[in-house]
Amino acid sequence: MTYEIKEFEYYLKQEKRLSNHTVEAYIRDCTRFYEFVNKYQNISKVEALEKKHIESYMKSVSKQFESSSVARKLSSIKMFIKFLLLERMIENDIARHIKTPKKAKHLPSILSVSDVLKLLEHVEGDSVLAKRNVALIELIYGSGLRVSELLSLSTKDIHLNHMYVHVIGKGNKEREVPISEMAYQALTTYLKDARPQLNKYHDQMVFLNHLGKPLSRVGFYKLLKQWGQVIGVRDISPHILRHAFATHLLENGMDLRALQLLLGHENISTTQIYTHLNQKTLKKMYDTIHPRSKE
Repeated sequence: MTYEIKEFEYYLKQEKRLSNHTVEAYIRDCTRFYEFVNKYQNISKVEALEKKHIESYMKSVSKQFESSSVARKLSSIKMFIKFLLLERMIENDIARHIKTPKKAKHLPSILSVSDVLKLLEHVEGDSVLAKRNVALIELIYGSGLRVSELLSLSTKDIHLNHMYVHVIGKGNKEREVPISEMAYQALTTYLKDARPQLNKYHDQMVFLNHLGKPLSRVGFYKLLKQWGQVIGVRDISPHILRHAFATHLLENGMDLRALQLLLGHENISTTQIYTHLNQKTLKKMYDTIHPRSKE
């Protein structure tokens, strides 16, 4: 089955044109499925796969992971099975009638405006890395980029004269995202005064680490955790800064459809989770302000 998984990887990259991060997730899920059926059911060839083998694996992973992770693993396997059908390596879609577990809707953590300001005050400074850090925070909070979109920006994607950045989102979908005045200033300072000192290897990536190499997701995540501990905000990540962008815009009257376009969501149902946050905030304001909200 390792050969078929390798062919599946090529298909995802070359024909489906999925991002490296997405392809890695699909292949990791399929590899673990193969390891399970090989170890516990002695299955090594795709022709021997049956619906019961997938169900057995899903039963196993459902005991270890949340429903969202289980749903993703099943989605990967279903995609793999469809690929095998397409290539005529198997005859039947054995995964077709396996139901995807319902994902529990978790409301994202809320970062207040004052928390974001505290974070920016903490990272500010005259050093090269401080200027980079301010640009990172201003851009991810000011434009609501995914961390993958933020860290994959190259210099050609930055259009300061027209106040926008060109990003490649999920499924390699491209969009132009406006930047705030503060992000514009931070980016201008970083690109002019700091990045040239970091760029030892003539790299085209915008955000570089102290060694002059592209800043990684893990590197940025660790920085945020360190800063969060210092300013007393435990729950902070690139994803939560993106949530803050969306929530604060909605609280100030942003149209849901416009927010969907800014965030790069394919379906508006994904964006609607932020309306729950907004309603929660409104209820809290109502309880505090309205004279008849309390006895």
